[in-house]
Amino acid sequence: MPNLMDNMPLDPSWLDIVVRLALVTAAGALVGINREAGGHAAGFRTTILVGLAACLTMIQANLLLSTLGKTPQSFAAMDVLRFPLGVLTGVGFIGGGAILKRGDLVTGVTTAATPWIMTAIGLCIGGGQLVVGSAGAVIAFIVLSPLKWFDKLIPRRQKARFVIELPRDAGVAVTDMQTALEPRGYAFAFLAETMGPTEATAHISYEVRWRQAGLDAGGAQLLASLREHHRIVSFEMLTTGT
Repeated sequence: MPNLMDNMPLDPSWLDIVVRLALVTAAGALVGINREAGGHAAGFRTTILVGLAACLTMIQANLLLSTLGKTPQSFAAMDVLRFPLGVLTGVGFIGGGAILKRGDLVTGVTTAATPWIMTAIGLCIGGGQLVVGSAGAVIAFIVLSPLKWFDKLIPRRQKARFVIELPRDAGVAVTDMQTALEPRGYAFAFLAETMGPTEATAHISYEVRWRQAGLDAGGAQLLASLREHHRIVSFEMLTTGT
């Protein structure tokens, strides 16, 4: 049986290789099933494939290490550390494609970080550090799953943009909506005024900021409160609590 504490033995057996591949597949499945259940782009199969790519790269580097120390006539000289560095660079491109930014709203950062940590796990397992790689997989699962619910309990700054319809002669004066909601922690800022569907009406755009935790960051609650005072033409969250 392979020694779980081996640090990249120079001559890994087929059993060593099989154990590494099986372990990195299990690690990828553990991390990926959480992302798949959440409907994220880097899901179950993607996470497993990223881990396998990193693991195979390190296994290949491991096999080539046994050529080090021989005469130049015995092998084609190469720097085996270029293999993991190349994998990390490639995963960086994958992660960059998962991040989307629209105004102040940025999504996909955790999705981009998932292949990155899975690559590190694969490199550890592929290099023979089975305990380190397995521990990394368990910690990554805990961060992505149980700690996700803790993250949602942390109050954070939220921002939304909405448009209300008012009589044109009302202009941008302080409305009942602001009077009622500002004491509850909402800060409003006027953005623009455009013509409404009739000459007697105008569409007023506002931006509102507040601090709250929760699954919807309080967006639905705020929208309901706004509807009590005005006709809402549009409402858009610019940040989320997830």
